[in-house]
Amino acid sequence: MNSQGLVLFETPIGGCGISWSARGITGVQFPGADAAATRLELARRFPEAETVEPPPFVTEAIAAIVALLAGVDDNLTSIPLDPDHIPPFNQRVYDVTRAIPPGQTLTYGEVAAAIGEPGAARAVGRALGENPYPIIIPCHRVLAAGGKMGGFSGTGGVATKRRILAIESRAKLDELPLFGGS
Repeated sequence: MNSQGLVLFETPIGGCGISWSARGITGVQFPGADAAATRLELARRFPEAETVEPPPFVTEAIAAIVALLAGVDDNLTSIPLDPDHIPPFNQRVYDVTRAIPPGQTLTYGEVAAAIGEPGAARAVGRALGENPYPIIIPCHRVLAAGGKMGGFSGTGGVATKRRILAIESRAKLDELPLFGGS
C-alpha cells in the first residue's frame, strides 16, 4: 500500500482537505463545521493518511482548486488522481464528469448515455455521491432531469452546489468580450 498524506487548506468556500498517495490525489474534503471536523472526516475516509508537508504536485493541485473556487476558469484536468480505490463503473462516470467544462452542466441521464448505459441515471447519481474527489471530478456540474439541482453530497448540500456553479458561471461571463469594445 502506498503511504498517504493529508493536509487542510483554505478556499473561498471554507477550509478544505486533500489526501494523496505517490500516484496522485486520493480524495478531497469540502469544509466541515470547522477545521477539526474537516480533518476528522478526511482521516475517517483515509485512515492510513498522515498529516505531512505536501509534495509539489499536491501544492499545485491546492493552488488550482483555490483559484477555481475564486472564479478562475480552470478545468482541473491536469491534477493527477489515484484511482486504485474506484470501482470501474464509477471511474467511467468520473471520466465523463471530469470532461464537463466549468460553467457547463450535464444531467445524470446524459452522463449515463455518455458511458453507454442509458437508463442508468440513478446509478450515475450514486457514483457521484461516492465521488472522493469533489471539485476535481466536478459532480456539482451534473444536474437532475430538466436542469433541476438534484442532490449534492458535499458539505452544505445543494446550497454549496449552487454556489460553486455560480462562481464558475461568473468566470465564464468574465471571459466574454464587451459589446462595443475593442
